[in-house]
Amino acid sequence: MTDFTTIEYLKNGNQKQQQAFEILTQNKVLLNLAEFDPILVGTIPINIDIENSDLDIICHWKNKTDFTEKLNSVFSKENEFTLRESIINDKESIIANFKINDFEIEVFGQNTPTKNQNGYKHMIIEHEILQSKGENFRLEIIKLKQNGYKTEPAFAFLLGLKGDPYVELLNYKM
Repeated sequence: MTDFTTIEYLKNGNQKQQQAFEILTQNKVLLNLAEFDPILVGTIPINIDIENSDLDIICHWKNKTDFTEKLNSVFSKENEFTLRESIINDKESIIANFKINDFEIEVFGQNTPTKNQNGYKHMIIEHEILQSKGENFRLEIIKLKQNGYKTEPAFAFLLGLKGDPYVELLNYKM
């Protein structure tokens, strides 16, 4: 099983994964967020990204102000930087977006340990499903995503899950 808590696996990945590794390493993105236990999640780590997929980094903050100040001090100079607060899954969330080179990056933080956040849980479940279902399933997910599906709804559709795809995926048993 791939250790997704570091980005070392990206070095030996596909071209986009290697580019992501270079961008994140050269710009010290995860290093600058180290105190917030950052984990790269989403489609790029599990090789189901499409052309406009971004780099999603989840973080765990204990003090919202410290996290916000860190994001501002480190990333506000980046292209198209925005920072907002939102309530997601009944939890206060801080979301920063910016671009480095051609990569859109989203840093998402909640006062929840990163391995307990849905972004990480979904990715791990999706990775396990992809491992068990094979290459044709992976290509079907990508095709659905290219046709406008978000990731979790694409998985739910192909797996025949009913109800809220974000909830159903968390409950999915192989």
